[in-house]
Amino acid sequence: MVLERPVVIYSKSLCCMSHTVKTLLCDFGANPAVYELDEVSRGREIEQALLRLGCSPAVPAVFIGGELVGGANEVMSLHLNGSLIPMLKRAGALWV
Repeated sequence: MVLERPVVIYSKSLCCMSHTVKTLLCDFGANPAVYELDEVSRGREIEQALLRLGCSPAVPAVFIGGELVGGANEVMSLHLNGSLIPMLKRAGALWV
């Protein structure tokens, strides 16, 4: 699933931090694949797998270029230090 698109987000529909991360990446034009774990079949199973990968909390979990970036704190840190947009470009998520 994480290789489906350059950016993949595992989220929950009512999670405010998930919403923030999705909004940020969409505003950049990244067009991520978003899996709402409270709405997809096997959502609990995916959530448990994310926890085993070290995502705590499990959502939001962001993958860029097939690699786990982390949650909201990691994405915001990358954005604030200027690394997020270059990472999105290298993954092919942005064309600019």
